[in-house]
Amino acid sequence: MSLWMHEARLLMRSRIVLIATLLLTVFTGAAVVTGLREISRQEGAIAAIPAAQAEDLAAVAARVAESQDAGTAAYYSFHPTWDAPAPLAFSALGMRDVSPYMLRVRALGLEAQIYDGETFNPELALPGRFDFAFVLVFLAPLFVIALFHDLTSGEREAGRLHTLSSLPHGGRGLWFRRATLRFALIWLALSGPFVIGALASGAPIVGAAAVMALTAGYLLFWIVVCLLISRLRWTSVANAAALAAIWLVLALVLPTLANVVINRTVPVEQGSEIALAQREAVNRAWDIPREETMRRFYANHPEWDGIAPLPSTFHYKWYFAFHQVGDEAVADQVLAYREGLERRDAAARTLAWMLPTVGVQGMLTRLAETDLEAQLAYQDDIRGYHERLRAFYYGYLFRDRPFSPHDFQRAPKFTSRG
Repeated sequence: MSLWMHEARLLMRSRIVLIATLLLTVFTGAAVVTGLREISRQEGAIAAIPAAQAEDLAAVAARVAESQDAGTAAYYSFHPTWDAPAPLAFSALGMRDVSPYMLRVRALGLEAQIYDGETFNPELALPGRFDFAFVLVFLAPLFVIALFHDLTSGEREAGRLHTLSSLPHGGRGLWFRRATLRFALIWLALSGPFVIGALASGAPIVGAAAVMALTAGYLLFWIVVCLLISRLRWTSVANAAALAAIWLVLALVLPTLANVVINRTVPVEQGSEIALAQREAVNRAWDIPREETMRRFYANHPEWDGIAPLPSTFHYKWYFAFHQVGDEAVADQVLAYREGLERRDAAARTLAWMLPTVGVQGMLTRLAETDLEAQLAYQDDIRGYHERLRAFYYGYLFRDRPFSPHDFQRAPKFTSRG
């Protein structure tokens, strides 16, 4: 134990070690605070939904009070959906930074509503928002390099290497103690602020422990890289330059090139193109006989056929029917778009086995539930809710039932997975 304490005292006398540890702690703390503030902002926006929704529904209810028209109620009513953040979302914002986490939907065609808030294809490991994942993946390796590039070369250049190796407790034991203490300092600089953030957000112990274990594994990878370079017996400057080049390639160059290759290998049309196609299908209904639209609608929804005939004048049941037909017209495009995103995501996961930077970022967003899988699950929740909304309003529309302001309270309510 006295040997470990002696090495710890020597380590703490190093100005470079102290400055590097302090800087990494400050960067990590700032990243955790940034993540917590962003998640707090999102939670605040979600918490404000009920009051805003009540105000909107009151305005629509006043409009519907006289006509008691279900079509008017369905057309003007927006219904909120939201994706509540997971407790660890502060550590890796992932797709919550680029994709909508709230969406107000109507009982009209859904696909244009979803893809107006374009779902971005997740990048592999490109720098994003300044959060814990950014600090760990991109900045922590630089601090490992700063503390490990001259672990043995510095002693060799100072003429102490042979003397230290010949001491009774020198040799491999000495380098093991020094490497372990440096590793512990860096790990604590990262884990300390993260644990405080995890406690503040109420993150589960298992999830927080998984992030800390992942942090340790990623640091060990870079330490091994540093130790392998040191075996080449280069100068400290040469070691630092080589390690910086390796960091640049693994953290930025290869992930960027791989992202380009995957995007070209797995072409995916933009969600905005689906929204445009859906709107074109909807607008086309104004130019064709209403009977053709209703025939296509009843073919997929026979439960509403023949309940109440369509009048010769405008009726919302026709209007909502051609919106639904518009959604069904782009169903194949929606499926292809989703499958394309999932293939790209699968390719990125395969690449993660070869690029630790990609793998660690992917695992962090999975633990934080901010990856593509979580975003698609939210879309599935929206679609399920929209289906319940349509069934609710269709029960009034296609049966020609009056809709009173009190009926708004009977509309289905969205519930978030969070």
